[in-house]
Amino acid sequence: MEKIKDKIFSIRSSSDFEALALEVFRFQAKNNNTYSNYINHLGIIPGSIHQLDQIPFLPIEFFKTRKVITGKNVPGKIFTSSGTTGSGTSKHYVTDITWYMESFTRTFQYFYGSPGQYCILALLPSYLEREGSSLIYMMDSLIRISKNPESGFYLDKLDALAEKIILLREQKQKILLFGVSFALLNLAEKYKPDLSGQTVMETGGMKGKREEIIREELHEILNNAFNTKVIHSEYGMTELLSQAYSRGDGIFHTPPWMKVLIRDSYDPLSYIKKGRSGGINVVDLANYNSCSFIETKDLGRLLPDGGFEVSGRFDSSDIRGCNLMVE
Repeated sequence: MEKIKDKIFSIRSSSDFEALALEVFRFQAKNNNTYSNYINHLGIIPGSIHQLDQIPFLPIEFFKTRKVITGKNVPGKIFTSSGTTGSGTSKHYVTDITWYMESFTRTFQYFYGSPGQYCILALLPSYLEREGSSLIYMMDSLIRISKNPESGFYLDKLDALAEKIILLREQKQKILLFGVSFALLNLAEKYKPDLSGQTVMETGGMKGKREEIIREELHEILNNAFNTKVIHSEYGMTELLSQAYSRGDGIFHTPPWMKVLIRDSYDPLSYIKKGRSGGINVVDLANYNSCSFIETKDLGRLLPDGGFEVSGRFDSSDIRGCNLMVE
């Protein structure tokens, strides 16, 4: 197990990625009952799969009705989605939490460097108010890794957060403010703290607290209030163990062990060219003990530089607050 983990987190090229993706596919197709049954239902023979774009992706809805586990290990942690629309919650059964910890730590370092250089302020009230949030687990770990005594979570005390930002600015401390969209808007409208030169990151979602707006409008409001030039974004979800990040303009990039493909909206087993909009499929090789090939309900497009944009959701799907503004 450690050998395959080391290989996944040491990927350096697209050929390395595809070779490992095929290896992980064969393992999961054999040892994941839910995924195996789905593949059989499609009439696909795993031995006939020889390239990445032939791999079938498991619709994300299965996480609401099935235990998506590879192997026979007992889950040590269960992450759940918010289920804000009342249509049911997803459950991600994690049999080895070290995969998640290594993935989000390495991903953060890949895009932002050591957590130790930041004071991390997490404004995530809707997530703190429930159990089973993978985002809270990640942020709590990053806060502890930062070893900054001023790092921490904020529920609804926006006045204390605004005062903390002023203090940190006086101390010339590097700040990472990470928040859910509605809470960042509340902070922006009420206090307008000066965060020029700092990193502000939204993780999307109004959680039913405010009217949904498109990402561009959200970022414009936040930039004007915080005196920042760009707003960063995180793209992650309960069913995955890896995240993509945008350092501005809503363009996301993935770590080397994660990849996004864009499927045809009308033919889920076919893919479309870069620049055209379709359904987002995610390969997350860190999800080795669950399923690494997830067909999401998000819409987006690939860009020439290898990044991707998220533009909306399929009309028939529920809106879950994992970094998405509906247009």
